[in-house]
Amino acid sequence: MVPRTGLAAVSAALLAMNRTLEVRDVLQTIVRSAKELLGARYAALGVPDEDGGFAQFVVEGVSDEQWKAIGPLPRQHGILAAMLRKATPERLADVREDARFRGWPAAHPELSDFLGVPITDGDDVLGALFLANKRRSGNTGRGTFTAEDEELLRLLAEHAALALTNARLYERSRELTIAEERARLAHELHDAVAQKLFSLRLTARAAATVLHRDPARAGSELREVSRLAAEAADELRAAVVELRPAALEEDGLQATLRAQVQVLDRAHSSAVTFECRDPRPLPEAHEDAVLRVAQEALHNALRHAAPRRVAVSLVRRGPATVLRVADDGSGFDPEAVRSAGRHLGLVSMRERAGAVGGSLSVDSAPGRGTVIEMEIPGG
Repeated sequence: MVPRTGLAAVSAALLAMNRTLEVRDVLQTIVRSAKELLGARYAALGVPDEDGGFAQFVVEGVSDEQWKAIGPLPRQHGILAAMLRKATPERLADVREDARFRGWPAAHPELSDFLGVPITDGDDVLGALFLANKRRSGNTGRGTFTAEDEELLRLLAEHAALALTNARLYERSRELTIAEERARLAHELHDAVAQKLFSLRLTARAAATVLHRDPARAGSELREVSRLAAEAADELRAAVVELRPAALEEDGLQATLRAQVQVLDRAHSSAVTFECRDPRPLPEAHEDAVLRVAQEALHNALRHAAPRRVAVSLVRRGPATVLRVADDGSGFDPEAVRSAGRHLGLVSMRERAGAVGGSLSVDSAPGRGTVIEMEIPGG
């Protein structure tokens, strides 16, 4: 039976594995947890590809300089290959004395005692978890991996399979969401820009027809060509901004919103501004929802309302964070829009807000602009 301190350590390791949904972070957390839990000097996790190598290989206990000096990722050979083919654990007193041992690059650390277990999901091998050079208690000298260590690592590998599967499903879901968003924007881009280009072509044709017999009218038609071309360019710029992946992970919500507002301000005749007061970090899902709602609200205002000004703000309100997008454009009657079966993206915005425990309000009327507020917990 694992001592209480051991149970606490296992619990902490399992919680750490499920605290993130990014595949690379999950892999690194698994390796770090295994290394600390079993007192190993080195730990690694390899995710196989379909060409006899590894799609991903993360390590703990090796510095960045050492890792660069080691060279390319290992191939599936020797003990690693055996573990992946048979999906059975390997526990060795000295890996160098095993008949399957094939050596390692010159910069590779010297390994002796070795413990490896596969990470499986049913019959599928998701990867393999390796430990080497067990430390003795007090981190002095070397020990040897025991049957209890093997059992504990197997338990960790079972939970690692769940964490890794969840992370992959999450990333796949996010890819599908991005694909759906891009498809929606591509459809809108086609409708908006195609209509503008069609009108532009007809107007240019009309100008050419009357050029010699009515120069004044031809000049008017050509000015209309210029206006339509400028509008088409604006639509393209706005679409490119939306199609560009949001830099939430690298820059955070505030910086990403500010950057998008600045580009829209340059691309449109409307003045678009952004204000953020007393910002606090939000969970990733909350930040993504806020960004998407802001993009939808800005798109509606700039495309449909012909505003002079659009103001975007992100502020704290008690225990909540509030996104506000206000414009002084043409406005609309929300009830009339709902009755006519039109949505202006309001349904998707409400769904995004509700998915993170928030709410969305719309205040608008013909001739007095529109204010959209999204309130979510946190911040």
